[in-house]
Amino acid sequence: MFYENCGNDKPLSLIAGPCAFESKDHAVETAEAIREICNDLNINFIYKTSFDKANRSSADSFRSAGFDEAYYGMEAVRARGIEVLTDVHEPWHCEAVNADIIQIPAFLCRQTDLIQAAAQSGKPVNVKKGQFLSPWEMKNVAEKLRKFGCDKYMFTERGTTFGYNNLVVDFRSLEIMKQYTDRVVMDCTHAVQLPGGNGMTSGGQRQYVPLMARAATAVGVSAVFLEVHESPDFAPSDGPNMIYLDRKST
Repeated sequence: MFYENCGNDKPLSLIAGPCAFESKDHAVETAEAIREICNDLNINFIYKTSFDKANRSSADSFRSAGFDEAYYGMEAVRARGIEVLTDVHEPWHCEAVNADIIQIPAFLCRQTDLIQAAAQSGKPVNVKKGQFLSPWEMKNVAEKLRKFGCDKYMFTERGTTFGYNNLVVDFRSLEIMKQYTDRVVMDCTHAVQLPGGNGMTSGGQRQYVPLMARAATAVGVSAVFLEVHESPDFAPSDGPNMIYLDRKST
């Protein structure tokens, strides 16, 4: 089980997959390719994809192939013995999605009803620290989760708003959030995103992803979070900050 084998005091784990669900075949092929790499390196791994990307820059932006397609696509991944993590945007999603770990997006990390629904789902919860929050404010999120009966949760750093269309990472936040959870994650790909930087879409600087990963592992984290794609420049969502699935490329 990914959650049980992930921890600040355990070997590094990996959360990885494409930004948004594209198709069942794409999900299965990508998940199996990442698993093969992780098996070679003996890395604890969970597949990440978003069944619906609701927080898009434009109303015309790609969100996913659709709820039903994503549901059965993620089931196909799980049927191959690969656990799945996906984010939710509304309380009813927490019971409806077909995933092993529920993720609260950064923009929604203070939404009490959503956190309550995730906490009461019985599944582990990964909460991304909002771009607008200090790391010590995540103490309030931890208290909400515990109040609603959840003691299996993770916190993920993904950068802090730094002026317009830019993020900066304060690596002290990784250490600070260890006060509130024994599972702190570094999202190395969203940390190099340029939110809304391309006008109708977000930009990104994927060349800095390896730097983020090395810095985070030097500080000490339970896992790194990487959005990966076989062809990021042609991906329908978050291409500029995703890295190539090929282990030899960045």
